[in-house]
Amino acid sequence: MDRDVLIDALLGVSALIHLAPVLGVLSVGHLEKLYGVEVGGPDLAVLLRHRAVLFGILGGLLVAGVLEHGVRDVAVVAVLVSDLAYAALCWVHRDHNGQLGRVLRADLVSIVVLVAAGVALLA
Repeated sequence: MDRDVLIDALLGVSALIHLAPVLGVLSVGHLEKLYGVEVGGPDLAVLLRHRAVLFGILGGLLVAGVLEHGVRDVAVVAVLVSDLAYAALCWVHRDHNGQLGRVLRADLVSIVVLVAAGVALLA
């Protein structure tokens, strides 16, 4: 397989993972279902909706990396840092709910694909 096609595919997988929560901007109900939490007030709604926007930015950066190969390095590093930070927080706070564990598993997939993309970029 061509190296560029492989990298684009890997970035695409991670982009799909990170674009999924973007719908949370439109619906608190979607956020509650996604994260398995009750959004009991406007403060938490603002924080979680903002998180959805940030995921849109990360996913968009990955898509930009597919379309413009000059930003691949930045996309891989930025999203990898985000994914590793979430994984570390889940490790520190191991009593999180099952839905957050599902998000963690998706991020672990993203970490693997981004590391693979990074290795391919360096090759």
